[in-house]
Amino acid sequence: MNNNKQSFRRSRSYSAAVLQHAVRSFSVAVLVIAMTSCKGNTYAKQLQEEKKAITTYIAANGYQVFECDSVPKDSVWNNPKALYKVAGYDYFYYRLNKQGDTTQEAVKVSETIVLRYRKYTLTEPYDTSSYWTTIQAAYPIEFSYATDYTTASEAWQVACGLMKYPDAECMIICPSKLGFTDDQNAVVPYGYDLKMKIKR
Repeated sequence: MNNNKQSFRRSRSYSAAVLQHAVRSFSVAVLVIAMTSCKGNTYAKQLQEEKKAITTYIAANGYQVFECDSVPKDSVWNNPKALYKVAGYDYFYYRLNKQGDTTQEAVKVSETIVLRYRKYTLTEPYDTSSYWTTIQAAYPIEFSYATDYTTASEAWQVACGLMKYPDAECMIICPSKLGFTDDQNAVVPYGYDLKMKIKR
């Protein structure tokens, strides 16, 4: 009889332990789901803030946005406030400031691009970094066109493909997802002035 009572007690204790473990597991699962949901909402909010920052910057500086299919051909960029949407991307804008040497061939895949740039934030507090001159940076950035997405961001690669020719210069405004890893993690959009040469 005593053995039966002890077995019953052990069974109840085991059942209670299993139930307690199940409750804890369920609580942890709910917490993980809640945290994941919270992070998702935070990232979504950051993306909305990023879009707002881009549109606010464009409006505050008086830029006019045009569709990509209306980009001027050759060197006809008479409107100094024109920005063009880059086809296939959201909130990515481009403006050609200098056509470059059109007597040379356009850049080809795997050719080495030699790039100088000015990078600036779109919101306060404003922050700028520059590799525009040899005084600011002794050596320019070099990377392989359309193949190197470590030294160059996707935004840079796309912009170089749009500039096409040696000595071309442009301005771009790009969302974080087209930037470098740190920019993507921080969800921070940037503006760039770019000028390129092609090592041949």
